Amino acid sequence: MTPEAILMLLLATGTVWGGLVASIVNLRSRGSDRD
Repeated sequence: MTPEAILMLLLATGTVWGGLVASIVNLRSRGSDRD
C-alpha cells in the first residue's frame, strides 16, 4: 500500500467516526433538553 492510500484510508475512517460521534452527541443533548 502506498502512503497516499493509507492517508486516504485514515481520512475516510476519521470522517466516518467523526460523523458517528457527532450524531450520538446530538441525540444525547436533544434527550437531555427534553427532560
